[in-house]
Amino acid sequence: MSTPATPAQWRAALKAEGVAFTEFAGWTTRGRDVATGKIFGPVHGVLNHHTAGANSLATIATVGRPGLPPPLAHAYLPKNGVVVLVADGRANHVGLVAKNVFDAIVAEKPLPKQDKSQTVDGNDSLYRLEVENLGNGKDVYTRAQYDSWVRFNAALCRLHDWGAGSVAGHLETSVEGKPDPAGPVEGYGKRGPFTFTMAQLRADVAERLAHAASWNPPTAQETTPMAPAYVNLGLLHGYQLASGEWTEIEFTQEWNDETGDHAASSAVFVAGPARFTGTLSLRFEHLPEGDVVQVRQSEYEGATLKQDHPIDEVIGTPGGTFRTIALTNRLGAGRTMRMRLLNQSAEQIEVASAVLKALVWKES
Repeated sequence: MSTPATPAQWRAALKAEGVAFTEFAGWTTRGRDVATGKIFGPVHGVLNHHTAGANSLATIATVGRPGLPPPLAHAYLPKNGVVVLVADGRANHVGLVAKNVFDAIVAEKPLPKQDKSQTVDGNDSLYRLEVENLGNGKDVYTRAQYDSWVRFNAALCRLHDWGAGSVAGHLETSVEGKPDPAGPVEGYGKRGPFTFTMAQLRADVAERLAHAASWNPPTAQETTPMAPAYVNLGLLHGYQLASGEWTEIEFTQEWNDETGDHAASSAVFVAGPARFTGTLSLRFEHLPEGDVVQVRQSEYEGATLKQDHPIDEVIGTPGGTFRTIALTNRLGAGRTMRMRLLNQSAEQIEVASAVLKALVWKES
């Protein structure tokens, strides 16, 4: 719980983190506190959105949308990567937030699936950043834009002594099925093109927070793009998944022509230093309808678990359950990545198939 940033604190925090920014006229006194009779704060986190439009500054700052008076955010991030400060008070942006997700943001715990039965007004206590993107799955976030995106979130986290767990996306909090933020990213640091995920944004914010605010991510030294390796792994046979235990997926077949950084019958699918993007397709049998299997990427050094990444959930459906999960991550030197499953059903279920396809860029 923190007192909202003052204009002076906004400026100092963004400047220290290396965020290029400008100030929209009147931002220091703009807000909906008086109009609503509700004071903004205390604050608990940062909520990230995409605009689903272009040149949205006026809409966000002074025009609003039908039935939604401005300001619609505290800051706006266009393609050039220069943040525009829009409002310092309460903004009309978040709407209803699933209470179970809000509580997880406050506690900086992995965000659960939204429980729509209980909600809170996110406008009371979450900062908002609107990032310019059409939201059509094709419009690309620029490299400069994503770099400022990471720095902006890190600046507010550092100001309030929060971790990256205080960073969330509208798709994670909304009870209305909002899909944002989403879309392809041009690149970041040494990383080439990748698909935006909140898990990756939080990982990049966490990396910044592990350094001084003046830190800059290393950039690629190569003069030509590095060709990725193709990894295509699966199971020869299904296996049983007991209830209540984290179990590693042991991939037992490789379908590509070149040898990858893994051995046959191994839970390791990539070794660092590397970055990768791809999918994991899972099919379960005997998972009761509505029951859950949790899926997560986990980093190891040797046999020691070093870091767990945010959880994805697979929910049982009639007649067998299928789910494809997007994978995007970066792995440091000396670490390996594994996929782990937790069967939360009381029943023993079968992992009928698991197919992992990824492009892996090795780093020096």
